[in-house]
This record gives sequence, C-alpha cells and structure tokens, in this order.
Amino acid sequence: MIQPATGSSRPFRRANGSGPFVIAEIGVNHGGDRVLAARLIEEAAAAGADCVKFQTYKAASLAVRNSPAYWDRSLEPAASQFELFEKYDRFDADDYAALARHAGRCGVAFASTPFDLAAVDMLAPLVPFYKIASADITNEPLLAACGRQGKPVLVSTGASHLGEIEEAVRLLRAFLPADRIGILHCVLAYPTAVADANLRAIEHLARAFPGHPIGYSDHVRPDPAMLLLTRAVQLGAAIVEKHFTHDKSLPGNDHYHAMDAADLRRFRAGLTLLEAADGLPIKTVSPAEEAARLHARRSLVAVRPLAVGHVLAADDLTAKRPASGLPPSALQHVVGRRLARPLAEDEALTADHLANP
Repeated sequence: MIQPATGSSRPFRRANGSGPFVIAEIGVNHGGDRVLAARLIEEAAAAGADCVKFQTYKAASLAVRNSPAYWDRSLEPAASQFELFEKYDRFDADDYAALARHAGRCGVAFASTPFDLAAVDMLAPLVPFYKIASADITNEPLLAACGRQGKPVLVSTGASHLGEIEEAVRLLRAFLPADRIGILHCVLAYPTAVADANLRAIEHLARAFPGHPIGYSDHVRPDPAMLLLTRAVQLGAAIVEKHFTHDKSLPGNDHYHAMDAADLRRFRAGLTLLEAADGLPIKTVSPAEEAARLHARRSLVAVRPLAVGHVLAADDLTAKRPASGLPPSALQHVVGRRLARPLAEDEALTADHLANP
C-alpha cells in the first residue's frame, strides 16, 4: 500500500521507503472504454505500480481544429491534435470518480493530468496530487489553479529550458513547499529515441532544484530488460512515470511506447535484485564469507616431520589451506623458534607448537 501524497511531508514516496514511486500512465489508452480502464488499473496494480494516472481533457478546450501533429504519424496517423484528442475525451466526472474508487480497491493511488481549469476542480476530491503535462509548464493559470488546491504538484519538463522550469517552480512555491513540488525530466518526443533520452539531465535537475523530489517521465520504447528506467533510478529518479497498456501492438495513441504488466514486473524485479546487492556502504567481511576465511585461506604447515627442540627454518614450512594454524604472514616471526611439540608433515603450525623465546 502506498503512502498518500495529500498532507504528507514526503509525497511521491512508497510506504515501505524502498524503490521509486512508479506511476503507470494509462492516459487515454483505455480508448474511452471504462471497463478497459478498470482492467488497466488492475493490471498495473498487480504488476507493482504505486499510482495509476489518466488524462482529463476535452478536445475543444485543448487545441484548435487545425493544431498540427508533433508525433510520428507512421505510428499515430491523426493529422491534428484536435483529431487525436477528440477520439478519447469521453469520460466525465462520474467516470473518473468510479475509476478512483476502483484504484483504491486495488491498492494504488489514482491521479489524472488536468488540461483545463474545470478539470482541476473536478479532480480535486479524487486525486492526492496534480500532474502538469510538459506542454503546460508555461500555462501559469493552470499551474496556479493546481497550486491553490494545496495538493502536491508533479511537473514534467519536456521541451523546457531551465529558466522555464525555474519560473514554474517559482509560481508553485507561492502555494507549496519544495518537497511537495516534484520535477520530472522528460523528452517530449513520441516515441523518444534512446539516443535522445538524455538521462543525465536527472542529475542536473537534482542540482538545480535541491529539496524537490526528482523523477523521470519516459517515452522511449521499453527495452527487454527495462534497463533505461533502471538507469534513471540509478541516476536519482525517485519517481518514474511511464505510459501503460494491455497490448503494445495496438496502433496509435500511446500504446507503441508504453510498458505493459510484464515490463513493469521486470522493472520492479530488477530494482529488487540491485537493491539486495547494494549491501552496506562499507567494506567488511560478510557473514557469508566466514567459512571461506577459515577454509580457503592458508596456514604454515610442515613440509616434513619435525621433532621437539627443532629450530624452525624457512624451508621447513610452506603455506597450505585451511587457515587452522598460524598465517603465512607469521613466517618471519617463527623462523629461529624452537618447537615445544613435534610437528607432523602437513600439520598446521600453531602458537602451541612453539617454545617460549
């Protein structure tokens, strides 16, 4: 179960404090089908998402009719933004309320990106935080409306200069402390080529905005081992957002660069593996190595039978496993010492074998 963001001094954190806060961006991959939307919530929750996120808009208030497409039209054929958005703007307040309740039953947070002021108000009782899309980072009325609600705000920064991000954060800081304003590195290209992902920008954002939760919103096609998202976490992304679908082979919209439940499980499993391997931030002997210390290290042993009173010479001894006697590093200290007890061939030399000097 995740820690709710509303009222928390540590929003966008998992309840157990382990791993990134993962947002499965269902967006409009439900195609306007509430049954499918509920199924996507269930699949994301079961695969390890902390939050499921939708998009709340009406095409008429979002884009003019001849708004140009900015995506790969061989993958999404819509000729204009209006044409694309009009296909998926069917949900109303009752639909979002029902989906929020379903998310709660599934144990994940529910969120949705508002694209207009009416959506901000409608979503207020349903969401623990607001998400600002990259394209709205300069939409000051929308930013202010979200900030006034007092909920944490997550801002994507695709296609933004640093100064534009600073201005958006400055506006939000009038309403919220730094730790309630999350900042996501993002590349606003659909899909994003691996070479354009620029993951090191995550580190730049962390330096530029200390005290803010920093994350990554991804539009790269999933790689088989989910290495790109894993690398984002290694670079400091405490929040990871990625589009989510039930079928990556579906044409159009955001299916072609989305992850599915299997991808999300691999991502979580990989992070769990790496976290288990991290261990302590010190070099020390692991309990798992104690047997090796005893049995794989060497002792000084006699190369031939040696009688009581024999004065040890260097060529009387060699080093063999196990470490049940004096270590090889003691050789210089035992040469010239007399034996108080006989030493058989291949027997480990111990302090009890040595006469008092």
